[in-house]
Amino acid sequence: MTDKELRTLTWDEAVTLTSPHPYVLASCADAAGRPNAIGLGWWTICSWEPPMVVISLGEPRYSRECIDAGQEFVLCFLGEEHAKGAWICGTKSGRKGDKLAGAGLTTIPSLKVKAPTVAQSVVALECAVRQRVPAGDHILYVGEVLSMRGIPGGAKTLFSLHYRKLIAIGPDGNASLSVPFK
Repeated sequence: MTDKELRTLTWDEAVTLTSPHPYVLASCADAAGRPNAIGLGWWTICSWEPPMVVISLGEPRYSRECIDAGQEFVLCFLGEEHAKGAWICGTKSGRKGDKLAGAGLTTIPSLKVKAPTVAQSVVALECAVRQRVPAGDHILYVGEVLSMRGIPGGAKTLFSLHYRKLIAIGPDGNASLSVPFK
């Protein structure tokens, strides 16, 4: 077998080879209205009309509890200057404290949902949960996009290399391959 032939991979190797994945925050609020956000690389567009996305959250996650309670989330795309804050949101729990404040991020009211929008977003997609699908150790949430806001101009957004490294790529294809995030 040469290095140009397909070989059997582990799941970890396969996910690494399919990287990068767009890295976003899903902001939400708990039953008391306290804001929270989780960093995600597992999301995708799943419908053009109506516009819909799918996010995947681990079963034990506090953010999963928040989304179950509110049935809403905002998919927030951050620029490379907020990589450290975005990484904190993906590696710390907000169950016992204000994770967003600890990440140096703030929220603003959303236009169509009660879940807050991360103020530092380059693009924000406000979503209402239309379907909840158990999938192994994760839950898939199909969200209908009710409002879309953004800052036109080509800011680079974050991508995850299998949750080991963040890079940033702009809509023009320009990339920053060494984004400080820890």
